[in-house]
Amino acid sequence: MKIPANSRLDETVMLHRRPVCKGIAGVLGSGMLGAAALGCESAPAMQTSAPPASTLPRQPVVLSTWDHGLPANRAALTILREGSAIDAVEAGCRVVERECPDMTVGLGARPDREGRVTLDAAIMLDDGRAGCVAFVQGVAHPISLARLVMERTPHVLLVGAGAEQFAREMGIEVLAPRLSEAAEREWKAWLAEKRYEPRINIENHDTISMLALDAQGRMAAASTTSGLAYKMHGRVGDSPIIGAGIFVDAPIGGAICTGLGETVLRTLGAHLAVEAMRAGATPQEACERAIARIIEKNPKPETYQVGMLAMDFAGRTGAYAVQRGFTYALQDELRPAPSMFT
Repeated sequence: MKIPANSRLDETVMLHRRPVCKGIAGVLGSGMLGAAALGCESAPAMQTSAPPASTLPRQPVVLSTWDHGLPANRAALTILREGSAIDAVEAGCRVVERECPDMTVGLGARPDREGRVTLDAAIMLDDGRAGCVAFVQGVAHPISLARLVMERTPHVLLVGAGAEQFAREMGIEVLAPRLSEAAEREWKAWLAEKRYEPRINIENHDTISMLALDAQGRMAAASTTSGLAYKMHGRVGDSPIIGAGIFVDAPIGGAICTGLGETVLRTLGAHLAVEAMRAGATPQEACERAIARIIEKNPKPETYQVGMLAMDFAGRTGAYAVQRGFTYALQDELRPAPSMFT
């Protein structure tokens, strides 16, 4: 399902932006309304030390999961010419939410076993601020709703009907549940057997996760997904959970995950990778160590896939997966990730 570029959400999503976010305005539109006028206070910023000057990148870097990371990266790189990492990852995720040919992100995705598309998203800054939404329906751009949670509430995670109510309060339209023609056709075919068996790499998988480092040396991460097709109604994976699907911590670095969320949730995969970098590992070594721990704690690795990406504040990157087939985008180039099993 392609979300129209002139949807009401595109007109209203910028209501929560600050003046410093001029980069994203050129791509997504402009307009601003103060927190007081919206009836909700901004969350206080957490304090952190800036990355050492010696580690600042010479140019911005953006990293994202799967083939759909390429169009996401292109949008992010446009923002990063003069904008911030947080604007870049939001813009990149919105591209895939709007149009995802593999039907794994956004309102056009495959539903759960009840025929409902439920969406999860998370966004995080290197100073520890984060916003997440889970089990939301009818919201075209859950990544922007997650950012509103971060910037306009004292909370980190809103779920279900409460998250949808918050979206309406922020002026975001919540659409009536509806499947795309393709998703409905596939769901009805699945109902004939009702066989739930996630298959490795079958859809070039289920999430767009992104890491960006801007020219000012700030890092942000984001993730948005519809989760596993034909999951139990109410299931939430790793994507909207800070420390599992995404994690960023200055001045160390950040990590993002994709794949079978239950395996990542049991190990807090993204946090594992960042802590490995804190202990001295390179981003590549950190990904390899985190994947090794995931395999150690989750039996039968031949039955699942997890992909891991990491980046430090020098702009160095790493990529690793359980199985062959995980692809990722670095800048404007698509690459295959090395894996534990081939």
